[in-house]
Amino acid sequence: MSNLKIIIPIVILALCGAAYYFSGGDASSEQSNVIKKTVELGDFMVKATATGELKAKRSEKIRGPQGLRQANIYQLTISDMVPEGTIVAEGDYVAKLDRSELDTKLKDIQTEVEKIETQLAQTEIDTAIELRAIRDQLINLNFSKQEKQLEVEQSKYEAPMVIQKVQIELQRTERDYNQLLSKYELTKEKSEAQISEIQASLKQNEAKRDRYLKLGDELTIKAPKNGMVIYYRNWNGKVTTGSQVSVWNPIVAELPDLTDMVSKTFVNEVDISRVKKGQDVKVKVDAFPDKEYTGSVITVANIGEQLRNYDAKVFEVTVQVNEMDSILRPAMTTSNEIITDIYNNVLSIPMEALHSDSLSYVFLERDGKLVKQEVITGISNNDEVIVDHGLKEGDTYWLSMPDNADDLKFVAVDESIKEQIKRKQIAEREERQAKMKEKLKNMKDDEVTESDGGGSGGFIIIN
Repeated sequence: MSNLKIIIPIVILALCGAAYYFSGGDASSEQSNVIKKTVELGDFMVKATATGELKAKRSEKIRGPQGLRQANIYQLTISDMVPEGTIVAEGDYVAKLDRSELDTKLKDIQTEVEKIETQLAQTEIDTAIELRAIRDQLINLNFSKQEKQLEVEQSKYEAPMVIQKVQIELQRTERDYNQLLSKYELTKEKSEAQISEIQASLKQNEAKRDRYLKLGDELTIKAPKNGMVIYYRNWNGKVTTGSQVSVWNPIVAELPDLTDMVSKTFVNEVDISRVKKGQDVKVKVDAFPDKEYTGSVITVANIGEQLRNYDAKVFEVTVQVNEMDSILRPAMTTSNEIITDIYNNVLSIPMEALHSDSLSYVFLERDGKLVKQEVITGISNNDEVIVDHGLKEGDTYWLSMPDNADDLKFVAVDESIKEQIKRKQIAEREERQAKMKEKLKNMKDDEVTESDGGGSGGFIIIN
């Protein structure tokens, strides 16, 4: 009895081996690790998956003082700043800039103003003394002139020589008087010009001092409107306490409009040709994985850029988030599925089921036999490919390659059918392009306020 228990399994195995040997590729003689699937009709989605970052579509910039360049100050340090996420009202304190450099300039200009004021006072005193002295001389010469006139009147009975002498002295006195009067007028004009010049210099320096004083008040930065303070980002990262604010980029922080959000992402140059304005997007926020939002592509950059830490060129793509949600905050990381195309009621198979040498084919079960069926494929995504001809709904195909693949029959597609399918594919592609153009016409142009001072590193496509 024990011998029968051993012999019977051996006989069964021998019979199975003989059946496989004589089957010659029959679909029933499957290898043990085969995976079979059935062709199904359904929707086919082509998408590009990219990581992005939320930002407000519009935001109010909180800027530093505008008069730094006039003060010959080109860079200041933020000495204090409210925490990011602080809710502020219009006029509330946001940040303070270090004023040590401004205080030095203010001290210097104040010293210069005092120096000019002293100079002005001294000039006015000197002018008053000089003009008074000339006036005294004019008074004395006027008395002398009157005396000479009396002498001339008294000398009319004198000899001609005496009369002539007295007249000459009168003329000399009148000439001296006129010359001194002219000197007085010139001295007065000169003094007034000197005083005006000093006063102009004083006014100029006082205006500079006033600008410095006003600038000192502006170093305390306040919110221009109500909102949530979000730190501004530039090439060096977040602008916060200790960061430098320059006259070329004086933005300290932002007050984003949280009711209108976009996701900023960067797509690799290899994949950018598939991404178009108007395409639908599925948006997920990494911080809330259970939440899903809808969106659409609103801008696609025409020119690529080289971001730090990436070898390939990338193109900036902006995705409008359609829904408003109070949990959404700028700088949150998003996962974006850009739906580049959707094909309804088509046949598709996994990429691993498609094989190719010079032609594309699948391993198909037909009439109980396994054959190499040539197929004409269409658009593909990362996982599947559309089959435009060669398969029908309900067909069974193999994902794995059979052991006797080289011995299987190859079923080709007629060349005339290939041409028909090719023309059909071109027509469908043109029709889809026309529909996309029509959709774009109905889209309004969206503008996104740029908050990056030269880029923030960005995200790359992860297809």
